[in-house]
Amino acid sequence: MTRAIMRTVAGALALATVLTGVTACGGSSAKATSNGPVTLRLGYFPNITHATAIVGDAKGLYKEKLGSNVTLETKQFNAGPAAVEALFSGAIDAAYVGPNPTVNAWQKSKGKAIKVVAGAASGGVFFVTKPTITSPEQLKGKKIATPQLGNTQDVALRYWLKQHGLTATKEGGGDVSVLPQDNATAVTAFQTGAIDGAWIPEPYASKLVAAGGRILVDERDLWPGGKFVITNLIVSTKFLTEHRDVVKNLIAGQVAANQFINDHPEDAQKLVADQIGKLSGKPLDLKQVATAWKSTTFLNDPVASSLRDGAKHAEEVGLLEPVDLTGLYDLSLLNEVLKAQGQPEVRS
Repeated sequence: MTRAIMRTVAGALALATVLTGVTACGGSSAKATSNGPVTLRLGYFPNITHATAIVGDAKGLYKEKLGSNVTLETKQFNAGPAAVEALFSGAIDAAYVGPNPTVNAWQKSKGKAIKVVAGAASGGVFFVTKPTITSPEQLKGKKIATPQLGNTQDVALRYWLKQHGLTATKEGGGDVSVLPQDNATAVTAFQTGAIDGAWIPEPYASKLVAAGGRILVDERDLWPGGKFVITNLIVSTKFLTEHRDVVKNLIAGQVAANQFINDHPEDAQKLVADQIGKLSGKPLDLKQVATAWKSTTFLNDPVASSLRDGAKHAEEVGLLEPVDLTGLYDLSLLNEVLKAQGQPEVRS
């Protein structure tokens, strides 16, 4: 059996396990509670757009809300597709990911494996290029990085290129060579001249600017009101069904984390800079973090309309088959938490 076939079989078995668990749990999810010890495995990225998770983890806000009955284990990923694979395989139970990996997970599992239970952040993404590139036409023959094929920034770049009459194949061909790679690697590649730019989240966008790059596109300018979901919280349907109380407390920890971020931005920036430095092995310049912070809004609303539009964009660039997103969101627990704090409810 070839490695490719083995990977395909392994992926199918992992997804089948998830779907079997969902089916076995039946329809008692609304009343599910956790009486014994529970382990919650949460994934997130060392990005500023994941500051909610970084703060919630580092300050112990998740653990505080989850209580002594729940053991929290966290894992870090570079991009959404990898986190979704981990969720499908059962390696994690919940993850902070972007909208396109969320949609892909929903479609791949035929609406069975995940639910979006909260938003987390909007904005914080830029297309940074060499300063000599000032227009789309000048991108022909250039090499541009994204975090991973099919991730949110990858789709955004490909859709933007198509809007400007430029082609980019999955294999790296076309008018513009799109080269998915680790964010930290992209920064190094830009510094050495191996790539001409990147559609990339913070703090890496600011790192490219510090390395001499120029902001060609602020993604906020492409969305109504400047708001688009960049990070939302997804949970395995199986885990949500079996442990709704745990998920509610996880969401309460997130709401507390966003409250801290918005009430104490300077403290949050330092904490996030320190934690990303520890996780990535490369200390962050606090001034760069402060600059990057200005482009990101931390909120619990998942800005669902932007996810739906993003799905259409992915369809148009050939990275997604048409998908029915009905039932993707379960914001009932988030709204319970918000209502208890006197905050307005959010809608999907």
